[in-house]
Amino acid sequence: MKQLTHSDIKNEQTQFPITIVCDAIRTPENIGMCFRISESFGVSKIYFHEASPSTENKIVKKTARNTIHQTEHETYSNFKELITTLRAQGNKIIGIEITDKSINIQDFDFQKNEKIVLLLGSERNGVENINSADETIAIPMYGKNSSMNVIHSLAITLYEATSQLLKK
Repeated sequence: MKQLTHSDIKNEQTQFPITIVCDAIRTPENIGMCFRISESFGVSKIYFHEASPSTENKIVKKTARNTIHQTEHETYSNFKELITTLRAQGNKIIGIEITDKSINIQDFDFQKNEKIVLLLGSERNGVENINSADETIAIPMYGKNSSMNVIHSLAITLYEATSQLLKK
């Protein structure tokens, strides 16, 4: 068995109709990892709040590696205006958040939506504007802890969403 290097691996580069909106994420490591995981799963675009660490932040750059240059992104100042615009463009707004209305991720049908926006919240407060979501999804957990890192949640969600969308 031989471990493969980056130059040995030829990924099928696919872009999915998935947009990420980061609501109040302030940790540079999470911003950087958002780029990295989004690029890995073919996300179309990422929106960060203007108060989030910028792509010039050393920690964001280090964590994101080169994916800052490979993933379309921009900042926003007004969350409600952004969501209104994205919804008008035909996006289904899906919050990754535990709510009393959340659907288990494996039971959610990502294929029924032409375009998807995934809302991510901060580690501390979750998605602060959760009522802006059309639906919410939750990742079942089996330990005592009731939450996980926002980027781990994003990775699990993107895996499930892209797996379903590839079957379409």
